Amino acid sequence: MTSPFDFALDSALEAVQPAEVRGTARSDVRLLVSDKATGEIRHHHFDDLPALVRPGDLLVVNNSATLPAAVPTRQGLRVHFSSTRPDGSWLVELRDRDKPHAGDVPGGVVDLPGKVELRLERRFGKRLWVVRPAIDSVPDYLARHGRPIRYSYIDRDWPLAAYQTAFATVPGSAEMPSAARPFTPEMVTRLVSAGVGIAPVTLHTGVASLESGEDPYPEWMEVGEYTARTVNAAKDAGGRVIAVGTTVVRALESTVVGGKVTAASGHTERIVSREHPVQVVDGLLTGFHEPRSTHLAMLEAFGDTDLLRDSYAAAIDARYLWHEFGDVHLIA
Repeated sequence: MTSPFDFALDSALEAVQPAEVRGTARSDVRLLVSDKATGEIRHHHFDDLPALVRPGDLLVVNNSATLPAAVPTRQGLRVHFSSTRPDGSWLVELRDRDKPHAGDVPGGVVDLPGKVELRLERRFGKRLWVVRPAIDSVPDYLARHGRPIRYSYIDRDWPLAAYQTAFATVPGSAEMPSAARPFTPEMVTRLVSAGVGIAPVTLHTGVASLESGEDPYPEWMEVGEYTARTVNAAKDAGGRVIAVGTTVVRALESTVVGGKVTAASGHTERIVSREHPVQVVDGLLTGFHEPRSTHLAMLEAFGDTDLLRDSYAAAIDARYLWHEFGDVHLIA
């Protein structure tokens, strides 16, 4: 799976603080709109969203809550707990300061707080390890000893609350499903009042540092019966289904049978791209993705490469901000 285009990202465009610190509220971010029908690119503020969607449209959001998934080790490394696997094991990433730890670990064991030994069973892909933590509950352990995953572009440690969205109710994500971060209760009220529906799915997202030509790995997801019925009803009535985040696209498209969304849960390996296009999702609200990110290949499923290239050029020219605390992009 490869990205459709490459570009240079100025480090000055990396959002180093939450929007409410830079401005006045979580919703105080910009919104770039890429119109699939006309090819037009427009600049908006996130507060304009109720006027940019239509009555009868359905926004589908990810209700996964972020875990404090980073844990220090006695060896001076950090462990990022990423994802569960179908057999009950976990995928973890070892970090050495700001980079993935490329070498081996003596004895294949890292020492965690609370006298916990984490045995590295084998590598998974380029930078993850398969482990079986000798812990009754990983989320409970992380609540005691972990902190939110923070990469070098963030200027300081921020509390876990800064990494939760307004929809976060089901703990399980290593990193925040950040496309929904600008939503506030007031915005939800405005959208519902405008005749726009909102329905949840769950997809526990793993570490995002895999964005270097690596395919997404299996992640746990659930699409409930209510959301399946609501998505199908919106489609049947002529409304658009707009995914809030690439995680939502992956979850919904993993459950399609005969052109309809079905209730389902489990680990998904679904990859959405131009070669494996969307079947039910009509639009996408997402952040801006890094150069060479495989997420960019998913965006091709919503708009042609020329439109995406022009959109990213417009975002760079207008100084939009990247990453989990940055601005957002509506492709619809």
